[in-house]
Amino acid sequence: MRVKVLSALEAMEMITDGSTVATGGFVGNCFPEELGIALEKRFLEKNKPQDITLVYAAGQGDGKDRGLNHFGHEGLIKRVIGGHWGLAPKLQKLALENKVEAYNLPQGTISHMFRDIAAGKPGTLTHVGLKTFVDPRLDGGKINDMAKDDIVKLMDIEGKDYLLYKSFPIDFALLRGTYADENGNISMEEESVSLENLSIAGACKNSGGKVIVQVKKVVKAGSLDPKLVKIPGIYVDAVVVAEDEENHMQTFATQYLPEYAGNAYIPVDSVKPYKFNERKVIARRAAMELMPNCAVNLGIGVPEVVAMVANEEGQGDKMVLTVEAGPVGGVPAGGQDFGASTNAEAILDQPYQFDFYDGGGLDIAFLGLAQCDERGNINVSKFGPKIAGCGGFINITQNAKKVVYCGTFTAGGLKVKPGNGKLEILNEGKVKKFKKEVEQITFSGEYASAIEQPVLYITERAVFELSKEGLVLTEIAPGIDLQKDVLDLMEFKPIVSENLKEMDSAIFKEEKMGLVIK
Repeated sequence: MRVKVLSALEAMEMITDGSTVATGGFVGNCFPEELGIALEKRFLEKNKPQDITLVYAAGQGDGKDRGLNHFGHEGLIKRVIGGHWGLAPKLQKLALENKVEAYNLPQGTISHMFRDIAAGKPGTLTHVGLKTFVDPRLDGGKINDMAKDDIVKLMDIEGKDYLLYKSFPIDFALLRGTYADENGNISMEEESVSLENLSIAGACKNSGGKVIVQVKKVVKAGSLDPKLVKIPGIYVDAVVVAEDEENHMQTFATQYLPEYAGNAYIPVDSVKPYKFNERKVIARRAAMELMPNCAVNLGIGVPEVVAMVANEEGQGDKMVLTVEAGPVGGVPAGGQDFGASTNAEAILDQPYQFDFYDGGGLDIAFLGLAQCDERGNINVSKFGPKIAGCGGFINITQNAKKVVYCGTFTAGGLKVKPGNGKLEILNEGKVKKFKKEVEQITFSGEYASAIEQPVLYITERAVFELSKEGLVLTEIAPGIDLQKDVLDLMEFKPIVSENLKEMDSAIFKEEKMGLVIK
């Protein structure tokens, strides 16, 4: 055999103090859980390794104990460079207490950084992140006081601004596949996504590091279909066979579904109508922005309901849904299965999905609306003591041909009653979402205006558009008082359109609205 087969603990003994460790995974998709458990066990029992730098692209965890939460120990971690923090509260805690150097960079850009490190490039040069909190003119991606180093540099290339995300060596890669053969070739035929596993492996190997891959089983050399091998054996230093199948689940919610891996095609049952509430009202108005054969990305929360509405109205086949993890087509999964898709038409490596996004391939993106200010800036990444992180939000929103933000007008106790073609406010939310200034700029209204990107902000009672002068109120719901229910609940005064319209009354009726995408 050309490759070492080790236990998880033996493999984690390889990791030395001060190392830079990269992990693959997306929520629970393709995360090497048994390696994470073993690394945590070694640290708790032997206080080794210490002061490692953790680098990852997508959020990896269950919001409690699994995934990157295994790394959440003072002394184990010195620095974290991650795309999304929301699923790893134990890492968040260390960052908030200033016990680690904490950085948040765009998820897609980190996936590209791995590829560029593998190719020996000095960094990843891109427009992604300009005018947002990762721009060094703002925070440079630093999210606590311990983060001192400038890891993002502003550069002028032929009169245009770009950001250089600086390269660094990767000492250890912790990855996962389905099978390994005796030569270390790794296939991923039962995984829901392939992510940036190949790019991480290449970055680590070409940095002189060690690549460790968790698999289900080791098979005979030559028995794997070469077209299914995602990581060649020449990249791999050690293989760990998972001893507990609970540590090698397809996702953190699902042991294995062939339709997630493209190994079966299942009929998708008719979608049951989504309950008639404010989320459905918002999603209905948002769905009116769809166009035939559009490539779409949907965020978590209210944006997910847009697809449900389109399907309910018999228009679901007029769009192609994509997920940043790599699936194209099919039906994206939610919850702890998020990242996978049922009946995907294609599953790309994550860096290539972000190539499509960064280059403007998305026709329209529907994302959540958490905080918005008078310049049209959006914050979804930091709220007081909570670090959510930007994930793929910056890559997606900065480059889609059109962006639609979807969310309630206020939060914290909001109760509304849609019906009979109008909207009634029963109890107003305590938290204002339309702020004078957002806490952190995850989406730059200034940048969007400069590139003339169409941007809508849709709530259950009002619709706004972004203009060079700021936010313009263009529609209000039937039954809503402009002053009392909208303007008085904003920390700034928007521009009120001279042609202010009522939202379509069909949105506020329980029966189908008669949506036609054209």
